[in-house]
Amino acid sequence: MIKSADNRTARLTAGRWATVISRTLLGAALALPPVLLPATVVQAQVSRASQLPSIADLAEQVMESVVNISAQTTVETRNRTMPNVPGLGPDTPFGDLFEEFFNRRREGQQGQPPGQQGENQPRNNQRPQQPEQRRGQSAGSGFVIDPSGIVITNNHVVGEANDVTVIFSDGRRLKAEVVGKDPKIDIAVLRVKSEKPLKAVKFGDSDKARIGDWVMAIGNPFGLGGSVSIGIVSAKNRRIESGPYDSYLQTDAAINRGNSGGPLFNMAGEVIGINTAILSPSGGSVGIGFSVPSALAMPVISQLREFGETRRGWLGVRIQNVDDATAEALNLGRARGALIAGIDDKGPAKPAGLETGDVITQFDGKDVRESTDLPRIVAATPVGKEVDVRIMRKGKEETRKVVLGRLEDGERQQQAALGTQPGAPGAAPATTTVLGMELTGMSDVVRRRFNLKDNVRGVVVTKVDANSNAADKRLVAGDTILEVGQEPVNTPADVSRRVEQLKKDGRRAALLQVQNAAGDVRFVAVTIN
Repeated sequence: MIKSADNRTARLTAGRWATVISRTLLGAALALPPVLLPATVVQAQVSRASQLPSIADLAEQVMESVVNISAQTTVETRNRTMPNVPGLGPDTPFGDLFEEFFNRRREGQQGQPPGQQGENQPRNNQRPQQPEQRRGQSAGSGFVIDPSGIVITNNHVVGEANDVTVIFSDGRRLKAEVVGKDPKIDIAVLRVKSEKPLKAVKFGDSDKARIGDWVMAIGNPFGLGGSVSIGIVSAKNRRIESGPYDSYLQTDAAINRGNSGGPLFNMAGEVIGINTAILSPSGGSVGIGFSVPSALAMPVISQLREFGETRRGWLGVRIQNVDDATAEALNLGRARGALIAGIDDKGPAKPAGLETGDVITQFDGKDVRESTDLPRIVAATPVGKEVDVRIMRKGKEETRKVVLGRLEDGERQQQAALGTQPGAPGAAPATTTVLGMELTGMSDVVRRRFNLKDNVRGVVVTKVDANSNAADKRLVAGDTILEVGQEPVNTPADVSRRVEQLKKDGRRAALLQVQNAAGDVRFVAVTIN
């Protein structure tokens, strides 16, 4: 809360600084020759300022559609027994700390005979308490997209709240129903019942936004009420590692705490982004804010409104990016596409004939420039649609038809274990050194040594030369090589022969399919020479 004393101090401080700045400028001006007095410069600055467009009309046009969101979560705590110490209770600053301490002591004494200590026989210095409720509250912003009462905000603003209130600019407070939420892109759809139609805003096309375009953010920063800030689109398709569909608009329009869920407008008054995150060491705006682009949010909002849940397309593959070394090993010409590192046995990709090691370069007519493009494209494709998937397989281009499944169904299924034959029992075979790695065949001894599952097959890495390219690529002892150059290997001799063949073919790197002890499979391009 801002107090009047703080305001007076701020005014006095600002006044002192203004005096210092004015005197400094005056001294600088007096030191200049008469011909260099900055009168023309000041006039030019005033002229340029008068040419900048005002956003007052735009702000007035859309302000009524922007709302504040108050989300309250009430949690019932367990029965608590607190010591009867004056001034010590559950609502004191250290109540939780002392409660945990005494409860742990009591739990440690529960093994004693009845009558000495127990939950049902509190001592005189303890008092049983009734179940209590604790409340947590969060606040954010939102905006109306349908006059009937549909409001959009962030999922993290609503969270698991059981009491959500939408507060309008005229002071009205309406209880909201959560229609649906999607944590993957941090979107929530709310519904309120209003006696009169609400003023709504429309979505624009974020794909048409260009870097440098003016944008305006409206929200409720720090709980101060409706606030407007302006800036530009600083970047597009930003990835901040917040989810599987990272593709944010970056803006330098001030976004602070409480702006989450608010709209990012273009100069036509259309919503092209939903403000959701900032990059800041202080918690306040430093000019790096991120918004979920409307092109990504609109299909999800439609699904949440219609079904109350998302229904994303599902291909059933695990992918990784293609770097230059991998592209050379796969004869792709240049780094592009998404490399399939694994196939879900129950997913749509397997019956369509997609295989591990294929590189997806195009999906449903859309180019896949890098691996992060594919999840977004697949998720935005309708469930059940038959699509063309263009792949590169062993240097040749092919097209496969895939009928997409539903991602949410796939997430509920268990990943099928790799169906492989266990290694033969007995002592560990001799090791062979290839590509800076000591390799050995699979055996019971090796499985026990590196804690490998019985269904894992291949060639096991027992040691890696610290100065080798294999070490640079993070290969470690305990990794299992499944394939070399997209051909299965079962013995160290297989690896040696395959590497020699790749060397004769003029390849500078060998593409290894590697599985770690946890069962994760990836492709690694290791330099041959």
